[in-house]
Amino acid sequence: MIEAKNIHKYYDNLHVLKGVNLHIKKGEIVSIVGSSGAGKTTLLHILGTLDFLDKKDTSSSLIINDEVVNTLKEKQLAKFRNEHIGFIFQFHQLLPEFTALENVCIPAFIGGKNKNETEQRAKELLDFLGLSHRYHHKPTELSGGEQQRVAVARALINNPDVIFADEPSGNLDSESAENLHQLFFQLREKFGQTFVIVTHNQKLADMADRKLVMKDGNIVA
Repeated sequence: MIEAKNIHKYYDNLHVLKGVNLHIKKGEIVSIVGSSGAGKTTLLHILGTLDFLDKKDTSSSLIINDEVVNTLKEKQLAKFRNEHIGFIFQFHQLLPEFTALENVCIPAFIGGKNKNETEQRAKELLDFLGLSHRYHHKPTELSGGEQQRVAVARALINNPDVIFADEPSGNLDSESAENLHQLFFQLREKFGQTFVIVTHNQKLADMADRKLVMKDGNIVA
C-alpha cells in the first residue's frame, strides 16, 4: 500500500529526515509518535504528498498504491492526491463561509464529480457520523467534535485509499477525542481505509495496529 525508501528531508542545513524506511499494508492503522522535532509531521506531509522528499539520493522513493509518486509532475500529483489521499488536521481546516455539507463536498467538486451524486454521498457520510441534523450549519455553529467529524467526512468523500491524520484529537476534549479514536476503527471496518496517524495521545497510539516511534529524524522502534 505505502512503501517509503530512504526518505531524506533537508531545510537549508537542517537534516530533518535521515533515511526513513517504512512499509504500511492496506487496511492498517499505524500511529507515529515521538518528541517534538523528531520529524513526525514532516514525514506525514511527505507521505501525503503535501511536501517533497529530498532528491539528492537517487535511491529514495515513495510508492503509494503501486504508483511511484515522487516521479509525478505537479498536475499529476494533485490529481493523484485528490483521488487517493484524505487528510484530517488538528484544527479541522474547514472553510468558514461554507456549510458542513458544502465543506464535505469540496474535494469531490475539485475532482470534477457530479454535484447531485456528491451531495448524496456527503449526506450519507454525515449521517453515518451522526451529523444528519447539521448539514446546513457553518463551522462556527458546530462544536469542536462536530467540526472534526465534518473534517473526517470531507477526508472520506472521494473514497481515498489512505487517510493521513496529524494530531486529529489534539484540539478536542477527552470525550470527543475518545469518540474520534473509536471512529477511526469503525471507518476501517466499514470502508477499509488505511490510516496513518501522527499523535501525542498515547492511548490512541497504543490502539493502532502498529506504533512507530521517531527520534532524531528516523524510525527507531
